[in-house]
Amino acid sequence: MAQSTSISEGVPHAPTLPRQSRIAMAALMVSIALAILDTAIANTALPSIASNLKAQPGPSIWIINSYQLAAVATLLPFAALGAAFGHRRVYVGGLVLFTIASAGCALSTSLSELIAARVLQGIGASAIMSVNTALIAMLYPRTILGRGLGLNALVVGVSFALGPTAASLILSLGSWQLLFAVNVPIGVLATAFSFFTLPHPRDASAKFDIPAAILTTIAFASLIYGLGAVAQGDPMLYPMLAIMVSAISLIGLGVYERGNRSPMLPLDLLKRPLFALSALTGFCAFAAQGVAFVALPFHLEHAIGLSPEETGFIMTPWSAVVALMAPVAGRLSDRYASGYLGFIGLGSLAISMFVVVLLPSSASLLLLIGCMVLSGFGFGLFQAPNQKAIMSSAPDHRSSGASGVVATARLIGQATGAALVALSFGLAGAYGPNLALLLGAGFALAGALASAVRLTVR
Repeated sequence: MAQSTSISEGVPHAPTLPRQSRIAMAALMVSIALAILDTAIANTALPSIASNLKAQPGPSIWIINSYQLAAVATLLPFAALGAAFGHRRVYVGGLVLFTIASAGCALSTSLSELIAARVLQGIGASAIMSVNTALIAMLYPRTILGRGLGLNALVVGVSFALGPTAASLILSLGSWQLLFAVNVPIGVLATAFSFFTLPHPRDASAKFDIPAAILTTIAFASLIYGLGAVAQGDPMLYPMLAIMVSAISLIGLGVYERGNRSPMLPLDLLKRPLFALSALTGFCAFAAQGVAFVALPFHLEHAIGLSPEETGFIMTPWSAVVALMAPVAGRLSDRYASGYLGFIGLGSLAISMFVVVLLPSSASLLLLIGCMVLSGFGFGLFQAPNQKAIMSSAPDHRSSGASGVVATARLIGQATGAALVALSFGLAGAYGPNLALLLGAGFALAGALASAVRLTVR
């Protein structure tokens, strides 16, 4: 579907959702919040968990990495499974697995048990995220789809922002096991509401291709492992071999799926200029965010001279403004072309990141907060419109593949950003945060330009 290049697309009628759809949307938002919060909470609580399990810092990183690797590696296979067997089945199945795995995490008594449970949790979260956007597109009429995607972006932003605070609060009430145990009753309720209210259409012609699923899982698992190995400073042989395996698997997958009407690796969708540009915009934006969230604390504390408490205070407006902008951007995307909104948003993000690097150590806290507000404004303005552009540029029978691309671009972009920070530290030493932030600003600028190019696509 071509995107209009006009700056405004008036919406003459704004239908409201029926009661069942509103309940279904609420269940979707609760479950996606659980998946996002679980990542942020585990990051914050990692030192406490490692200490309690008497684990060394190096191996304990796999509490985080195992979840991310499992989630990214299975996203596209689950998206294809949703097309073949129904989005609701995949979503509810993922939510059940996530809930059971959360109980497994809470009951773990060793690092190996916790990592195994986190793998299952990541697979469950992947099933949730792979079809989440497709289900929203089914619940909302296309004329107000931006509102639904804006609400989704709001929940993601708030969950990400509240993660550290929620982890600290829960840890003050009990042990780290409580971090995972709280997911169980919430997950049970969300499962019940989702099962009875979510739509369940399926494409009877779609078939789940097991060899393609295996190749896809190997390709993305190897890629995320390679990026993680770079971030952890492992010998370069390991990430090089992993990325080589990923490349070979992707090439093999492309050859195997040649001529497939609905390939698991959505090369058919990537041949659509608007879809490809929107996916590229998303990857660049999340890579910039991944760089910023890892590099900014180092830059603010070492180059600007802030305390950890001041750094946390300075960075809070970014996530807070993203959350505030999400519903606004969603509504704007129902009226204005996504290319404009993405260009303005990611251009603002690039400018703010460049400015932060150039600020002297004597910069005022107010100026730093202003940069974070501008970053949050820019990222929040881009997110929902970009998701809408991806979903609306794919045909209806490929909504599962498009939904999988939304989540894959986000997770791979964030992993790439974190790896670039580690690489920057290795190349530039004390100036590593500066180099990383400049690279992040470059990604944001590239995303802004890719978004602007969408305005020329018909």
